[in-house]
Amino acid sequence: MTRLNVKVGNVSLKSPLILASGTCNFGHELSEYYDLSILGGLSSKGLTIRPRAGNEGVRVAETEAGMLNSVGLQNPGVDYFIEHDLDYMRSLNTGVIVNVAGHSYDDYMDMIDKLDPHKDKIDALEINLSCPNVKAGCMSIGTDPYQIREVVGGMRSRTDLPLWIKLTPNVTDIKSMALAAQNAGADAVVLINTLLGMVIDIKTRRPILHNNTGGYSGPAVKPVAVRMVAECSQVLDIPVIGCGGVMNYKDVIEFMIAGASAVEIGTLSLVHPAEPVRITEDLEKYCSDNDIDIRELTGTLKLW
Repeated sequence: MTRLNVKVGNVSLKSPLILASGTCNFGHELSEYYDLSILGGLSSKGLTIRPRAGNEGVRVAETEAGMLNSVGLQNPGVDYFIEHDLDYMRSLNTGVIVNVAGHSYDDYMDMIDKLDPHKDKIDALEINLSCPNVKAGCMSIGTDPYQIREVVGGMRSRTDLPLWIKLTPNVTDIKSMALAAQNAGADAVVLINTLLGMVIDIKTRRPILHNNTGGYSGPAVKPVAVRMVAECSQVLDIPVIGCGGVMNYKDVIEFMIAGASAVEIGTLSLVHPAEPVRITEDLEKYCSDNDIDIRELTGTLKLW
């Protein structure tokens, strides 16, 4: 397993594999399938200051090459998480990444103030500036470099916990968003969150999702995610974490060659919950067969 050890800034992980936020809750359910300690980390369900019931109606729709979701940040609220779930996540013997969401500058600041006193149990905060499934906040902040700098800078002044900024791909220039995060004090960026999409029921002529649109994830988004990881890794001085469409160990390697220091797995865990075990075994074999440590792959892309 030492061949799979990686670092994201000052955060050491036993593997580059992280379970993406929103696909693993807080680890309770998936821990019944396999020992989560084989992972590099687990990113919690997106948390907000107050509990959220999420969006009404149909919230998930399968597509030919992935899925759309419009869950709407359903979560029990940060206070409940701290009291009931944080210690459990810590007990899993894997990296604890707490995903933070909000609707305004003040929301994010309040979240940091709630979580910072528990920083001995947290390895990093993943700051969601990119959720497409809420009416305000998150993605609207993540599409504006000024707002990114303001929010990240405010959080940086309140905590010394590592800040990983999860960015939306629904922009014209991802590099400017990533640079805004870096310049405000981010420790890493996570690329990418879901693409905004729609599926329509041709019988009713209505969108299947009752929110009309949702976040598109799965194998079809991987080329977009890899491109954005490559673009940002070439201009940033901080690490990049890849996310989007990982279905096997070759996808992980591709992201790392493009510049990722670690890679998140999302939709795959919903389809085949125990697949990260197979990917871990395949990565170990790949490293052994090629006599390398996995971190040696990061940023080895050779552009034409």
